Amino acid sequence: IEDSGVIKMDFLGLRTLSIIRDAMQMIEQNHNVKIDLDNLPLDDQLTYELFQKGNSIAIFQFEAPHILPILRDMKPTAFEDLIALNALNRPGPSAYIPNYIARKHGKEKVVYDLPEVEEYLKETFGITVYQEQVMLLSQKLAGFSKGDADVLRKAMGKKDANTLAKMKDKFMQGASAKGFAADILEKIWKDWEKFAQYAFNKSHSTCYALVAYQTAYLKAHYPAEFMASVLTHNLSNIDKITFFIDECKRMGLSVLGPDVNESEFHFAVNQKGDIRFGLGAVKGVGEAAVAAIINERKANGKFTSVFDFVRRINLRAANKKTFESLAYSGGLDSFAIHRATYFNMEGNDNINFLEKVIRYGNSFQDGANSSQVSLFGDESEFDLPEPKIPVCEQWNHLLQLKNEKDVVGFFISGHPVDTYRLEMENFCYNTINDVKNIEENKNKDLVFGGIVTNVHNGMTKTGNPWGKITIEDYRESTELAFFGEDYVRFKQYMVIGLFLYIKGKIATRYRDSDNYEFKVASIQLLSDLRDKLTKTITVNVALNDLNDDFIERINSIINAGGANEPRNCQLQFKVTDREQNIAVTMPSKKVKVNPSNELLQLLTDNKLAYKLN
Repeated sequence: IEDSGVIKMDFLGLRTLSIIRDAMQMIEQNHNVKIDLDNLPLDDQLTYELFQKGNSIAIFQFEAPHILPILRDMKPTAFEDLIALNALNRPGPSAYIPNYIARKHGKEKVVYDLPEVEEYLKETFGITVYQEQVMLLSQKLAGFSKGDADVLRKAMGKKDANTLAKMKDKFMQGASAKGFAADILEKIWKDWEKFAQYAFNKSHSTCYALVAYQTAYLKAHYPAEFMASVLTHNLSNIDKITFFIDECKRMGLSVLGPDVNESEFHFAVNQKGDIRFGLGAVKGVGEAAVAAIINERKANGKFTSVFDFVRRINLRAANKKTFESLAYSGGLDSFAIHRATYFNMEGNDNINFLEKVIRYGNSFQDGANSSQVSLFGDESEFDLPEPKIPVCEQWNHLLQLKNEKDVVGFFISGHPVDTYRLEMENFCYNTINDVKNIEENKNKDLVFGGIVTNVHNGMTKTGNPWGKITIEDYRESTELAFFGEDYVRFKQYMVIGLFLYIKGKIATRYRDSDNYEFKVASIQLLSDLRDKLTKTITVNVALNDLNDDFIERINSIINAGGANEPRNCQLQFKVTDREQNIAVTMPSKKVKVNPSNELLQLLTDNKLAYKLN
């Protein structure tokens, strides 16, 4: 279409702009600060510290895992560094990133192929980074016209071999005529060819770097509002939501579940600075119900009880499913009634407490609407006794989490494998992501853990039984299939809710040397792991903290932790002299311990770091 003389324009739909917009609205609402994005200072220290530390998750163009260590090495100090890194972070030019970093920090000498190129390459330490540099240098060195320079740019970007051959001849002839050596010109041309097919033009990279800087500024100065907006705009991707919630935790931000007394429609920030889950993301609640809840709360204040809640909101907008979803997700937790209570069936009327609450609300509103003005001219108060709150056992942690996931799509108040977090951190050296990453882990032994969330049993065409499980860790899930002897060996572990410790290897499929898959070698229960594998508990202590008080505390912890359980685990201390930067490990000859949850919790409560081996 361009060859026909028509202007072609690409319009890019960018989620980041929506994230910025919504974050700024929350910032104005919460802090009464109206940010002028077009006039942000481009030398903000807090923003550059964020880049320098590699804390750029959720930052436009700088959130990929591989770029985080690059940022830590580069330590950007100016906006030009962000422009350059954004342009260099491509398959071709990325080879020059180590040189750029070394030259920026004075560890590598800046060398120019010709003195004449310094004018255009000085800002990038002698490395050709932008398409504009190629265009300007071709004009300066070989006398290209601006039109010729643009033809060169397009030919390199599109790998147009015929055009490039012609342009090379023209470049060599023009530059040779100016007296430049052929071997140096050849090197310059090869460098251009190597990077130009992936290169950015500087204006493009600058625009991207500016959006990146804006998002980093918001994250650095208003982290809660920024991350709340990020979560809102990634709600359709469960893996990303989990990933960004982990980032919030790293930043020290609490992400709380939905609450009818605090939640907005989307993720928002409460008065304490915590991120609160949006009611609109709870399945089964519905937009009309969310609007009714929020509007009533803003008009007349927070709800004081579940009975106050059903007396005040518009029950025509909220049905039974609405209330069930709110209860399952924790949206009614602020009323100090645990979730199992709402589904408790007490009495002979065959309805649960939640249904009684809804009936109460409907009766109250009907009665209030039909009450008449008294003979004395005052409005008569409509009084209706509140249903009795039943007493019942709370749900166990796993059931609560399952119900949360059913109505939200992921776990909010924790994760099932939190029960075995210690085993996961100390003995599971890999993750499910490693198992799924076949190309990088070919022929490698892998060890990982997780919870079984689904089981399927079936028969092959030949009539032999087979089965598969879905196993999930903190980030991802995967399916493992078992056939023949493997099915017989591992069938006992194919139970939903079991926590498993799995060893295996990514190897070639049977009779297929070109395709690889993860093959399970052994399975154990995570619950058995600590006793079987823990040989030593190492407690870290600073040399300056070794005193009578420490000895008294550690004795108290040992005596209290798992006092009635067998003690066969070695206890040792790693004593560190921070001034001399040396450490020595000292095993206890007489005292043995049991690696019980009680003992480990006591160590944690006393702020003593430890390691299981």
